[in-house]
Amino acid sequence: MTSACRTGVLLVNLGSPEAPTARAVRSYLKQFLSDRRVVDLPPGLWLPILYGVVLTTRPRRSARLYSRVWTEQGAPLLVNTRHQAAGLATRLAPLGVRVGFAMTYGTPSLADGLAALVECERILLLPLFPQYSASTQGAAFDAVATALKRVRRLPALRVVADFHDQAGYITALAAGVRAYWAAKGRGERLLMSFHGLPQRNVDAGDPYADQCQRTAALLAEALDLGAGDWQLAYQSRFGRARWLLPATDATLRAWGEQGLRRVDVVCPGFVSDCLETLEEIAIGGRRIFLGAGGGQFHYIDCLNDGPVWLDALAELARAEMAGWLDS
Repeated sequence: MTSACRTGVLLVNLGSPEAPTARAVRSYLKQFLSDRRVVDLPPGLWLPILYGVVLTTRPRRSARLYSRVWTEQGAPLLVNTRHQAAGLATRLAPLGVRVGFAMTYGTPSLADGLAALVECERILLLPLFPQYSASTQGAAFDAVATALKRVRRLPALRVVADFHDQAGYITALAAGVRAYWAAKGRGERLLMSFHGLPQRNVDAGDPYADQCQRTAALLAEALDLGAGDWQLAYQSRFGRARWLLPATDATLRAWGEQGLRRVDVVCPGFVSDCLETLEEIAIGGRRIFLGAGGGQFHYIDCLNDGPVWLDALAELARAEMAGWLDS
């Protein structure tokens, strides 16, 4: 074994269907929504809803949404994560670190990602979710543990729990917003939209909401925003349970009704553009705001493979591998 493959980094993202078709979306949603980390309702209550309602009605609608943002290379989330892995690999190659990527659901699976790093004695698992939630980082770790049950020789394993307040991450977010404003001008208000979470998850001890608020406050500080210049909100509600508030769609509708001339929206909880940013916000959010009487709507891209972000990601990985790179 050579020193070039002693240490590996596995980037992990959520996942996407293999195609923008109802069949592919159904297969993806079946895997995703069957995870008890994602939907923690009793199986006797949830599975009849999942198989009797969700998987019979939602795939066709979701496939249409995916088709609006699908690229020639595949799902945006997959494409962006692949580019991030390539950029990180370039930055860590001088240290002899191998980089791979995988998805918690769909392909490439976490088992596939670990197999690509099979020669590595030590692996850093780096979920690309800045704010911790049991439904994201927790689910990824569960999938890794399941995959490693079939491995004879286990690697040393480290897991990045979150990076919601890492300086490089905040710097990259602020740099992206400033660059957009320099090119396109600046709106009256900036909405920071994070993925939603059922309130019961937070009540049970999930730190997600506190970390979202911390990220938003740090970004506002980095951009020198006053209290009336920005707001945090949560998107992607699903089902009838009580979710974190305020809601992104309701906020945009209220701002439109107030007649705001222009709003800008950024999604700090997503490091890669995906269905939830490109369709739900850039398309759906625009429709809500303009339909309610608002003026201009501007969506600011996620970090994706921007060099400032990739530098920060490399620094995060190096810090988490402290002690490994010297041996």
